[in-house]
Amino acid sequence: MSDDDQKRGESQDPWTQGAERTPEQAREEREARRSPSDQAAASAESAETLRERQRLQQMEMMDRWIGGVLTEQRRSRRWKLFFRFLFAALILASLSAILYSLMAGPPGRGAVGPHLGVVKVRGVIDSESPASAERIITGLNRAWEAEESAVVVLHIDSPGGSPVQSQRIFDEIRRLRAKGDKPIIAVIEDLGASGAYYIAAAADEILVAPASLVGSIGVISASFGFEEAIERLGVERRVFAAGDNKAFLDPFSELAPEQRQFWQSVLTTTHRQFIEAVREGRGDRLSDDERLFSGLVWSGEQAVELGLVDGIGSLGGLARERLPEPKVRDYTPRLDPFERFSRQFGRVAMELLGVPRADSPLRYQLP
Repeated sequence: MSDDDQKRGESQDPWTQGAERTPEQAREEREARRSPSDQAAASAESAETLRERQRLQQMEMMDRWIGGVLTEQRRSRRWKLFFRFLFAALILASLSAILYSLMAGPPGRGAVGPHLGVVKVRGVIDSESPASAERIITGLNRAWEAEESAVVVLHIDSPGGSPVQSQRIFDEIRRLRAKGDKPIIAVIEDLGASGAYYIAAAADEILVAPASLVGSIGVISASFGFEEAIERLGVERRVFAAGDNKAFLDPFSELAPEQRQFWQSVLTTTHRQFIEAVREGRGDRLSDDERLFSGLVWSGEQAVELGLVDGIGSLGGLARERLPEPKVRDYTPRLDPFERFSRQFGRVAMELLGVPRADSPLRYQLP
């Protein structure tokens, strides 16, 4: 090849000669040099590729939808199985409780020989609690009517509670004592305060441990005042009532001086009823100490000196002292587990939903 041919070839080489081109320009030149048949084939190939891509996307979306439906069906099936199992467990628990109560019978059945008929007062004294007046009174009557129960014992460990429930139990103990058939003795464990001491004061005798907490002869009503808080938060309180003083205990409303004075008179009247009941039950055994009815709590040892209780003792010691062969029978009515669960569940649900309860705001109870 001659030098001229070589130069012509070099001048026509797009890779070594001419102006520099961008990749986009080079692509456009290649597309322009293609024949119409090549362009048609490339276009057909692009359309086919696009259709295939769309088909794959549709299949992927369908797979996702089917997977979501299957996941939801599995989740729904699991929840159905869970609720069926829960329902079956509740039915089984209720049937077991019924069978247990029918087979076991009332507490104290089958007691042989002289024994102490025990009725337990545990926890807060309230109409919805295990230490309700209905339950305690039922146990007292069972223990009293049992022929071989030599002594009826109130085994107390409670901070007190409802004035009405405490008064009902107090009156029932006094009624049974009036029959004079057998003694009723209160044995206080860790705590016998306020409404619990109200109950104990009706017994013939009260025994305590040296470190028991006894007394708290007083009335309490506790709440909060949020009227300034909601004002700062910009919250409007809407209470509709007929009667000027109908909502005076509302914590979001201001308490007028005359309302405060009236409510204090209610507490004073209830306190007076408490004091009269204690004096009726304890009589001349009480000392003349002015602090007895101030709401103070005393140790068992101090309570003996003040006449609030009669001596130091325990349930086991009482059984050994009163009986040739120590025997103890529990006459406290058994709690239905299903009913107890239902009450607790209902109470929690009411608190979460903000439904007010009908409990009295007055309490014979330690704060």
